[in-house]
Amino acid sequence: MAESVKSLEDILERNLSGEDLSEAKRILYGKQQPPLDIPQAAQQLAEQNGFEIAGYRIPCMLEEERAERRIRVGAIQNKIVLGTDQPVMEQIKALHERIKTIVEGAAMCNVNVLCLQEAWTMPFAFCTREKHPWTQFAESAEEGQTTKMLQKLAKQYNMVIVSPILERDEEHQDVLWNTAVVINNNGQVLGKSRKNHIPRVGDFNESTYYMEGNTGHTVFQTQFGKIAINICYGRHHPLNWLGYGINGAEIVFNPSATVGALSEPLWPVEARCAAIANGYFTVAINRVGTETFPNEFSSADGRPAHRDFGHFYGSSYVACPDGSRTPGLSRTTDGLLVTELDLNMCRQVKDTWGFQTTQRLPLYSDLLAEVTDPEEHFTRNILS
Repeated sequence: MAESVKSLEDILERNLSGEDLSEAKRILYGKQQPPLDIPQAAQQLAEQNGFEIAGYRIPCMLEEERAERRIRVGAIQNKIVLGTDQPVMEQIKALHERIKTIVEGAAMCNVNVLCLQEAWTMPFAFCTREKHPWTQFAESAEEGQTTKMLQKLAKQYNMVIVSPILERDEEHQDVLWNTAVVINNNGQVLGKSRKNHIPRVGDFNESTYYMEGNTGHTVFQTQFGKIAINICYGRHHPLNWLGYGINGAEIVFNPSATVGALSEPLWPVEARCAAIANGYFTVAINRVGTETFPNEFSSADGRPAHRDFGHFYGSSYVACPDGSRTPGLSRTTDGLLVTELDLNMCRQVKDTWGFQTTQRLPLYSDLLAEVTDPEEHFTRNILS
């Protein structure tokens, strides 16, 4: 049943109309985001290659002092192309070719900053706990074939590209990281951001492969604004989102791979709450499809062993500092979401709501310092 539902929007539009439909969308999404005109060539490319393309424009107040800072952000969600039993290099090549086509569509839509989904060059094999062949998908963040391929596209299309991969850290004993590589619009690697929080729930056996990242809350200054990457499970941790805001992010991408049975009710809420609390834009991206593996694996929860992780439900969307959000992409098909926004909205909303003025960071700094010293916390709060 889950895989047959196209999207929440589709259910609403098939069952509501007129004022009822508008009011339902207002309650769910805040103010309505006008559609963005998608060039006919991009629409044809999407139709010919079997991916959805959707676009929205986020209205923003004009200012007298500052010029508009209007940019276009792209998010890609996709299925794996070949079966998980196919040779590693063939799987990677097939995904490269698929993404090249969708990136071309993004370029036709004048996207300035584009982000792909978590570990996009491979099946999400971390459920299996098997090291081979899955670790063979890992590659260098700076010199790997995926980065080199995207460097050419970034330069060709004058586009910043965020590429989340399984990183092989060849300079530090070949250890693995879950990493997002940031490639500037001149084709140079601007840097990388590693996943801060690792899940330990259900089939998410990721700590078998890599541990928590060591890059902190890096914010990258690009020609098109200050961006950051909160990889997948980090969206469940409000302080993680806060860290990127404190460091000045204007857009935080959340490239993810998460399945319906576990997290779908949380998905529409978390990135949106982060945008509200921190006064920046968030871009939530989730892969689609069901990936089946050659060998059975278990979840250590009493369920029978199984070969698939569950349905990745897509539903990628953009949330705004004012609490509004775009509709989501499909739950079942590959897609490109293009959103035109004005980064000036970040400051405008901060001025309106005053969350940054009233957040009282020193108060919580003292609390966190105390809690991270167990002896002090016990003495002050338990014994007294």
